[in-house]
Amino acid sequence: MEEKEINMLVVDDDDINIFIVRKIAAKTGYTVNLEAKGDGQQALDYLTSLLADHKPFPELILVDINMPLMNGWEFLENYERLNVPEGTHVYMVSSSVYENDIEKAKSYKAVNGFISKPMSLDRLTELIRLLG
Repeated sequence: MEEKEINMLVVDDDDINIFIVRKIAAKTGYTVNLEAKGDGQQALDYLTSLLADHKPFPELILVDINMPLMNGWEFLENYERLNVPEGTHVYMVSSSVYENDIEKAKSYKAVNGFISKPMSLDRLTELIRLLG
C-alpha cells in the first residue's frame, strides 16, 4: 500500500472510542498521526495553536456530537470561524441515528459527512483515501 502520512484529530470524550480509532488507524496501511481531545474547547484551543504556530493542520477531523463543556455542534460553530487551510475534511461521528442529527450535520459547510459509531477499518481507510 502507498505510504501516506495523515494528521488526524479525534474530538471525543469517550476513551474507548478513541482507543478503537487509534487501533483501526494503525491498521489502515497509512501513517496516521492521531491527536485526541476530550471536548470541543480543547480541540479549538489545539487547532488555534497549530494555526498560530504555522504547524501542520489535521487533514481529517472526527467530531463526536455529545461531549461535556462544548459539544460537537458548538465546536463546529466556532471551527467555521477559524481560517483553516483547504483540504481539511471534517466528519461528525456519533452513536446517534436520529435523522435530525444527520440533517443538522449537512447544514455546516465545514462538514463532509456523518458517520455512525463504531468506526470500522474499511470506513476509516475510505476516509483517508478520499483525502487525495
